[in-house]
Amino acid sequence: MNAQNNPILLFDGVCNLCNGSVRFILKRDRKQAFRFAPLQSAAGQALLERLGLPRDGFRSVVLVEGDRHYQRSAAALRILRALGWPYKALYVFILIPRPLRDFGYDLIARNRYRVFGRSETCMVPTPEIRERFLS
Repeated sequence: MNAQNNPILLFDGVCNLCNGSVRFILKRDRKQAFRFAPLQSAAGQALLERLGLPRDGFRSVVLVEGDRHYQRSAAALRILRALGWPYKALYVFILIPRPLRDFGYDLIARNRYRVFGRSETCMVPTPEIRERFLS
């Protein structure tokens, strides 16, 4: 797959839950399709600006697929679907109305630092996965 066509996941680079989610995806993304950028990075900030999204007050992951982008529960479910079996089975939750799904997502997002902690700096990728991260 051409790197320019790969889905890009923008995540909160200082959030321990978000960093854990990125590690989860890296282990299960057999096609190595996903690319990653912390929301706080230059690449993340540029993508947010291009998409017309706020560049601070991060409360959601953003999944960029071509000219489209997804946030909150829609982004999470699309990621799971792309990871294949058994994770794609969870895509059935897309049938739940978005306001209900996003309510649950927002509840976790509001409490993620308190429950999972926060790092002082963004995650630094290891040399083995560095090419999957935008700079």
